[in-house]
Amino acid sequence: MAGQRFLAEGDSPPGARRMVYGRRRGPALSPHRRQLLAELLPRVAYPVPAAGRIARPLAPFPHRRWRGLWLEIGFGAGEHLAAQAAAHPDIAVIGCEPYVNGVARLLSAIEAAALDNVRIWPDDARAVVEALPDRCLGRVFMLFPDPWPKTRHHKRRLLGEPLLGELARVMRDGAELRLASDDRGYCRWMLARLVGHPAFAWMTRAAYDWQRRPADWPQTRYEHKARAAGRGCVYLSFTRRPRRANSLKPAKN
Repeated sequence: MAGQRFLAEGDSPPGARRMVYGRRRGPALSPHRRQLLAELLPRVAYPVPAAGRIARPLAPFPHRRWRGLWLEIGFGAGEHLAAQAAAHPDIAVIGCEPYVNGVARLLSAIEAAALDNVRIWPDDARAVVEALPDRCLGRVFMLFPDPWPKTRHHKRRLLGEPLLGELARVMRDGAELRLASDDRGYCRWMLARLVGHPAFAWMTRAAYDWQRRPADWPQTRYEHKARAAGRGCVYLSFTRRPRRANSLKPAKN
């Protein structure tokens, strides 16, 4: 399998379209996790075409009546995604993560909990988002992405206008976009691009909603480490506004 060769040798999977910044590998994996990469990953890999759109985004999942399709961009160690998948067995979940050790951890969770509603793309999430058909996602998670704090690295930040435009396209009306960060500079970056965006509405109801993690939002390993280090975390939820005719077209001068 090409996905297996990518993880074994450091190649990119078929359809990889751009450079992914940050490390791909961490400490050496245990023999069992190497086996999961070789045997389980090919069975749960989410296929993405090199060009064109995916006609049936639920086709890679078991044949059953699914209540929705969710996407997590950069699932890290996978604990949040696995918890969401276990809590919502009638929701199909796609997880995107280029970090091999994180993929291996999620594969361990999939095996341990027998999760059949998870599919993995072990590379840049933008390839998946660009390939998905319109209005297919009910929820998108992007939790604690790399903030790339140095000004010269801001161009590496994933959440920008191109990705937001694609998310606006693939999210259903009323779908939820959940974001989190422990870097205040990156929080300001996200808010600057989302507040006032014609496709998204901030779901804040009280002054400190952004400081509290919702009950159905499992804690991530990175969040725990951030809080242990004394860094506050910000939680942002946006909803996809209902589409209206010409609502996203620029106003004429």
